[in-house]
Amino acid sequence: MISYLEFEKPVAELEKRIADLRQSSGDEGVDIASELQRLEAKSSALLQNTYATLTPWQKTQVARHPGRPHFRDYVERVFEEFVPLGGDRTYGDDQAILGGFARLNSRRVMLIGHEKGHDTETRVRHNFGMGKPEGYRKAIRLMDMAGRFGLPVVTLVDTSGAFPGVEAEERGQAEAIARATEACLALPVPMVAVIVGEGGSGGAVALASAERVLMLEHSVYSVISPEGCASILWRTADKAPDAAEAMKVTAQHLLDLGVIDRIVAEPVGGAHRDKAAAAAALAAALGEELDSLTGKDAQTLRRMREERFLQMAD
Repeated sequence: MISYLEFEKPVAELEKRIADLRQSSGDEGVDIASELQRLEAKSSALLQNTYATLTPWQKTQVARHPGRPHFRDYVERVFEEFVPLGGDRTYGDDQAILGGFARLNSRRVMLIGHEKGHDTETRVRHNFGMGKPEGYRKAIRLMDMAGRFGLPVVTLVDTSGAFPGVEAEERGQAEAIARATEACLALPVPMVAVIVGEGGSGGAVALASAERVLMLEHSVYSVISPEGCASILWRTADKAPDAAEAMKVTAQHLLDLGVIDRIVAEPVGGAHRDKAAAAAALAAALGEELDSLTGKDAQTLRRMREERFLQMAD
């Protein structure tokens, strides 16, 4: 069952009417085919028009949609032979950041990403995708392993930010994030990062400092959440829509600014409406990007990452 966002209410009303008509189609002597066809066409056009004109704040809501596919969904639909690897060999195994060996078509890769969970139990288990120091240190360990084995690294970023709790700070959260960012920049193998939902603050950058950075069409990427920015600037989270507009958090804005390299199209209505189609588009984009990086030596790859960040500073 689809969970509708506030701005989708007109679509929800139409789709409810369609569902009610279909339910009554079994009544004898009632011909509803033409009415169904008309309503379906109207609903499809309304959905398409709605998603073609989303504001940055509405895109933020789509990026956070409870039904949006996360790391495990893409593992099931895009990758094969996933072998999870756990633990940072120092403290423990953070379930907010997952990773391991995987196969993308015929190519072996090291896959790392945030997992938010889909219901109360899994969201708590994965800490809502907010990584702790041991999660980022696990990512560093897997990136080092990828470098030794000559495997390209693929990261799927989807976090509101690194976990801000006292225990995370006590275990060196800032240092772990900095080290993970450093590990990305120093990789001797190709790295492609994809923002698949939310890309929040250093918790996202730590897994996205790649030579190729992609974003799904309705994902967002920013140094702070719109609510956090609004609370600082206007002392109220009610200004979050204004903050989202000012911060230019959307994939379209960030492509224009040169922060990302490519936008991966989503199905009409967002990735949550057709997870299979979203996964197929992501798989195709990843394959093309990894093909373009094949054969480049470690020095070239590191220089590409360095130039990316130096250009942002211009």
